[in-house]
Amino acid sequence: MDSSHSPHGMIGEAYRPPKVGSKGAVVANHTMAAQAGMRILHLGGNAVDAAIAVAFALGPAEPQGSSIAGDGFVMVHMVENRKIDVVNGTGAAPLAATAERYSGGIPVTGILGTSVPGILDALLAAHGKYGTLPLAQCLEPAIELCEDGVPVSEFQSSQAAGNPVLRSSPTSSPVFAPNGQWLKPGELRRNPDLARTYWLIAEQGRDAFYEGDIARDIARYSEENDGLLTYEDLKRHRVEWQDAISIDYRGRTVYEAPPNSSGHVLLQELAMFGQFDPQEHGYMTPESVHLMIEAKKLAFADREAFLADPNYVDVPIEGLLDPEYLAKRAKLIDLDRAAENPVEGDPWSFMDRSPDPSKKHRIGGRLHCPGPDTTHFCVVDRWGNSVGELQSIQASYGSCVIAGSTGILLNNRMTYWHLDPDHIDYLNPGQRVRHTMNPVMVFSAPVERGGKLELVCGTPGGDTQVQTNSQIVTSIFDYGLNVAEAIDGPRWTHNQRGTNSYALLRDANSLWIEDRAGDAVIDGLAKRGHPVESTGMWGGAGSVGAIQVNLENGTLFAAADPRREGDALVW
Repeated sequence: MDSSHSPHGMIGEAYRPPKVGSKGAVVANHTMAAQAGMRILHLGGNAVDAAIAVAFALGPAEPQGSSIAGDGFVMVHMVENRKIDVVNGTGAAPLAATAERYSGGIPVTGILGTSVPGILDALLAAHGKYGTLPLAQCLEPAIELCEDGVPVSEFQSSQAAGNPVLRSSPTSSPVFAPNGQWLKPGELRRNPDLARTYWLIAEQGRDAFYEGDIARDIARYSEENDGLLTYEDLKRHRVEWQDAISIDYRGRTVYEAPPNSSGHVLLQELAMFGQFDPQEHGYMTPESVHLMIEAKKLAFADREAFLADPNYVDVPIEGLLDPEYLAKRAKLIDLDRAAENPVEGDPWSFMDRSPDPSKKHRIGGRLHCPGPDTTHFCVVDRWGNSVGELQSIQASYGSCVIAGSTGILLNNRMTYWHLDPDHIDYLNPGQRVRHTMNPVMVFSAPVERGGKLELVCGTPGGDTQVQTNSQIVTSIFDYGLNVAEAIDGPRWTHNQRGTNSYALLRDANSLWIEDRAGDAVIDGLAKRGHPVESTGMWGGAGSVGAIQVNLENGTLFAAADPRREGDALVW
């Protein structure tokens, strides 16, 4: 890879240097949200306090990707605990949401596409367990953004105009199109109703949202607009604390969120790529990209067969991450030819237990049933604690409707459900859908044995997330790139027939790659049988944020993706 034409590239391309600090770092998909987190660090808050500030600030600052009525995963590392907690903030399908009810398809916009919001409960649970500053203090920056207004960027102005329901909805238009006119770049987007909702949460906590006045307002709006989300759905929601899953990757330990997250897919991709010598194939060569794509295909085939809500479906996660199983899967990779339609493996044969007959599961190719736009941010504080979080309202601006007078933009996560009864993630009322969000942390060794944080990263992008994350991790730890080079480098995304989480996406095999990869790489992939399509110079998927930690002195290197509006701040 020729880095000579990029101003900050040393090994790979870099168009901005990584920000370097020693007392803290915050990376988010909007500058004002990152500033909210940094403000809390300056006030003496820890990484969790700062994450709360960022998460709430993203609602008014980056509404196309975030809302407290969305869902997500919060990964928390507190140094003194020597463990990685994952707070599962994903909500279930409403109890009235049956496949029969959606026989004509799941609407992309409007209240019928809304599942139970889960991320707020996760945020407040994380703060209740690990936060040090009062909740109200952590929410102050976000409340100010709601009241004072956020300047609309050119990107947000054009993106909002592509979602006409934001203007036609009587509850959304006062925020996004006052007096029926789209906000222009530089104009202020205010949401005073959301400020009042935030204050109520600061005073009353999670019960205000799930059992109190906010819950009643959301349920009333749903009922008045023929939605399925009810007060009972909100009241029955409970957050779930989970242990992270992990693999050894060339002597380091990579941590991910467990099912119902797609985190295992990234771990499988890395483990299969780890069967090959990275130096033999080189950074961003046709050979190394081919190997990563083929590993991705095998991992996605496994996901399609086995992954769903583990409370309802027996996911063979131990087998899927078994080193022998993954080594066997990697042997299926042809170094010279792209596989056309890879199928799932047999992870059950690498486990010391059989499937739970009381849960849905797939074994031997058969499904057994026992009866009936996202955002990422990361924070590291002066004590070495860290948070990586994905939160999402699914598509850009979610459902595009605000729930009554709450100021809360609702999600459209129901669109991720499958309506084919033979699919492992078939819609079931009260069940959580399979998710693509996957926060990543890399440590020098297992954290329980004193391993030190080396990287926290993540990206929005649906099914592209695990693919982008694998490119970041391998670029840094296999090829020595810094975080800015890893993020700025040419990016690829593989689309695999029959494995899309979002049913409305084009269901065809294709390989999207940025032109900056160069003709040799693109031609080499095409010769191996990959259906290559150009995304232009900078059209690759994702919006990565990453913080890398120097093990010798704790120095922090932070970078945000130039493909979107993210920012990296350090202290």
